[in-house]
Amino acid sequence: MKEKIKGREELQKVLLREWVGKRIVFTNGCFDLLHAGHVRYLEQAKAMGDVLVVGINSDASVQKLKGTQRPILPLEERMELLSALACVDYVTPFDELTPLELITLLKPHVLVKGGDWTREAIVGKEVVERSGGKVVVIPFSEGKSTSNLIETILRHYAKRI
Repeated sequence: MKEKIKGREELQKVLLREWVGKRIVFTNGCFDLLHAGHVRYLEQAKAMGDVLVVGINSDASVQKLKGTQRPILPLEERMELLSALACVDYVTPFDELTPLELITLLKPHVLVKGGDWTREAIVGKEVVERSGGKVVVIPFSEGKSTSNLIETILRHYAKRI
């Protein structure tokens, strides 16, 4: 699965060399505590093209976005889990708060985000649409979130600790 994990420049070369004429789908996120909602979302994203690239927030950017208690799992483990999914072709980390630089570099044909985002708020929307690509919002899996998972764990196990 390690062959699916690439730095951004290496990934750009691979996409240009091996995926010319193919539909590149891009999504991004923290993917902290991978759950069924993530898997369903990624499978739907993959169905929109030939290759699915997942940008994943670094530990530092997750902390800035979600607070100092996060991520639960370090970047290397989150990348390993994502790369084990059959629907994910490549995983690449990014340290910025948004994936704009990554999207600009990779030039995906389809940019996908979950239903917790509005089309207007999706970072990279203009870059993708300007080059003739499309932006898709996949409906959110009700009740499936890392925050809900953490709350469930705390509810069930906090008294035992």
